Amino acid sequence: MRIKPFLSCFSALLLSCCVSIAQTNAPAAAQSTATSADSPEIRQFQKVEDNWSESVNNRDQYGLELVLSPLFVDVSASGDISTRNQQVAAMINSEDKTLHVDLRVVTVRLLGDVAVVSGTYTIRHKGPSGGEVNDKGIFTHVFQRAHGAWLCVNAQRTALREESNVKAKKQSNAELPFHIPIFSRGNSGPQTTAPQSSGSQATGPQ
Repeated sequence: MRIKPFLSCFSALLLSCCVSIAQTNAPAAAQSTATSADSPEIRQFQKVEDNWSESVNNRDQYGLELVLSPLFVDVSASGDISTRNQQVAAMINSEDKTLHVDLRVVTVRLLGDVAVVSGTYTIRHKGPSGGEVNDKGIFTHVFQRAHGAWLCVNAQRTALREESNVKAKKQSNAELPFHIPIFSRGNSGPQTTAPQSSGSQATGPQ
């Protein structure tokens, strides 16, 4: 009569052991953070960002489509949202021959097949008065690995304000989220893979 309780306890113990072993053997997603310019992750994604900016600078539609995922969504420094098709169209239709984009990777966070890349951007374009303007800021690009290639699925930029706009304000001693090697403050910036200055649409990674 005591066999049934014994079997119940044994079954519960066996099930608990199986669950514990399964959890122990479950593969964990590889996670790493690279902040050194000499790290292979930063070198790898600097090449990807270079391909992105060169595609914009050379008005290369095919090259841009190799970097941006069909699911790509961009949030510009001014809050405008655009898709890959809109970015490509803006690049092709842009009449600004001075447009030039430069991207510099600062940190890379790898989460399995997802990478979060942060860095700085400089976008040279024609201003409202006709002269050249340099917009500077910080970008965050989210990439997904698909068929052996990294495609950007999301981009967001934050423009850095001009020194003259913040003279009257107290400077904060808070540390920046990551080191910015190119500049600490710059001009207010445009929008995405097609950089957009105030009121006009252009083409450049954001």
